[in-house]
Amino acid sequence: MENKNQTVVIEFLFTAFPHFKEGGFLFFILLLFIYLFIIIGNFMVFAVVILDSRLHTPMYFFIGVLAFLEIWYTTTTIPKMLTNLISEQKTISIAGCLLQMYFFHSTGITEAYLLTTMAVDRYLAICYPLRYSTIMTSQLYILLTLGCCFLGFFTPLPKIAWISTLPFCGPNQINNIFCDFDPILNLACVDRGSIVFIKVMDIVHAMDIILAITLVTLAYIQIIGVILKIQSSEGRHKAFSTCASHLAIFLIFFGSVALMYLRFNAKYSFFWDTTFSLMYAVLSPFFNPIIYSLRNKEIKKAIQKYMCQRLSHAMPFS
Repeated sequence: MENKNQTVVIEFLFTAFPHFKEGGFLFFILLLFIYLFIIIGNFMVFAVVILDSRLHTPMYFFIGVLAFLEIWYTTTTIPKMLTNLISEQKTISIAGCLLQMYFFHSTGITEAYLLTTMAVDRYLAICYPLRYSTIMTSQLYILLTLGCCFLGFFTPLPKIAWISTLPFCGPNQINNIFCDFDPILNLACVDRGSIVFIKVMDIVHAMDIILAITLVTLAYIQIIGVILKIQSSEGRHKAFSTCASHLAIFLIFFGSVALMYLRFNAKYSFFWDTTFSLMYAVLSPFFNPIIYSLRNKEIKKAIQKYMCQRLSHAMPFS
């Protein structure tokens, strides 16, 4: 018989954050610095790709879109984390939690599709250089980007819609630093057999991740094979440098995804669960502007150019 005295949960409580007196303020300062660096760094990459006509190519277009996504990817979680670190009320409404989950996963899935598309783009550019410009037209790479966005924002929608129908009657404590599927499902007042649908979707999403990793791995095996056949060392170095940045970001992003979601029923301590969550939320967005601005000469030159222009306009002339 249903218990009529059950409490209806209207908000969730985050329990993974330290209190202000236990070092919460220090974590706040560190996370705020990381967030500002992510926003400013990725915005600079995105801005120079738009402003500099020399960067209006498929590769840099994809890099600009990736930087734009990284800004929103972190904005869905970090501002709430910052608030929770210094606030006594470490809560979030059910609607806010569902929205956070949706936008966090939709931007993340879009990034995964985009990184896979970027690997295919590099494969075509290096393995079929004479046909590349006729294959990768502006219409095609815009359509590919729109396709990544559509799939990314549609994929988590059924899962979020289904979770929104579940009853929550207590407890309401989330053992995580942001809203995510497993911690929320653990709080739903349903028997485990009722969430088979979610588990099936988890397996499908895991297969998507494995497929993306396999596709990129095969693409880079082909790319490396072609590069090693290049006669001049300068040509080999140039070809490697165009792929190294993307490969580094791919490994960081999918490495953190694998740690977070490809462990299935494996259980870790609270410390490691929180560490993996933080890595998944901030690692790739943090390293994205560093890798692309330091390793990519064209983007570095464009950033220096526009920074110098800004400084020259700001300085008064005698």
